[in-house]
Parts: sequence; structure tokens; C-alpha cells
Amino acid sequence: MTEETPFRHESIWHMVAAPTVWTLHFAIIYAITAVECSKIGTPEVARLSILVLTVVALALIGWIAWKAWVQWDYPDDQDYVHDKPTVEDRREFLGHAGFLLSIASAIGVIFVAMPALFIETCL
Repeated sequence: MTEETPFRHESIWHMVAAPTVWTLHFAIIYAITAVECSKIGTPEVARLSILVLTVVALALIGWIAWKAWVQWDYPDDQDYVHDKPTVEDRREFLGHAGFLLSIASAIGVIFVAMPALFIETCL
């Protein structure tokens, strides 16, 4: 079941990948909305852009969460305490943290996209 990238446990980049996607999603949709409202004046195209970018961001976060879940390896040993200075505990801790950050990032992406449902004008 473990299809792990070599040295995945040595980098914290995998742990912060989902919040990075969330940050990029936030910056891009606000930039697109600002440009479209200033150039076109209606938020209709911005809504479609936000929908597409939100689906892409959630798919990417879901993939990152799956990789973190595999790295965490929770179903095999039911262990969620990783307090020993071993390679296994470090690997599982980074997977555990990455999985939880993925959940928080998915909620953040959905929360950031919510105004697109309610905006009617650019004013």
C-alpha cells in the first residue's frame, strides 16, 4: 500500500504543499476578480473563473491529502502519537500533519470561494 516518494520524510515541503495551494488559490481568484471587475464591470466571468480554479485547487489538495494519508500509514498501526526520534515517527508525523493541513486547506479554499455565490455586482 505504501507508494512513497523516496526521501519524502526528510522534507517539510510535502507538509506545507496544501496550504501553498490554498494561498495561490486565494491570490489568483482575488486578482482575477479585481481585474475583471475593473475591465468588464460584471462578476459573471469571475464566477466561472472562481468555480474552475476552486475545482482545480480542491482536486490538487485531495491528491496531496491522499499522499499524506499514505505517508501517515495510520490504518496499519493505528498510531497517531509520533514522539520518538526515529525515521518512522518523523515520516508518520509529517504525513499526519500534512493530512490535517490538507483538510484545513480544503475548508479554506471553499470558504474563500463562497463570496462568488453571493456577489451580484462589482460595486
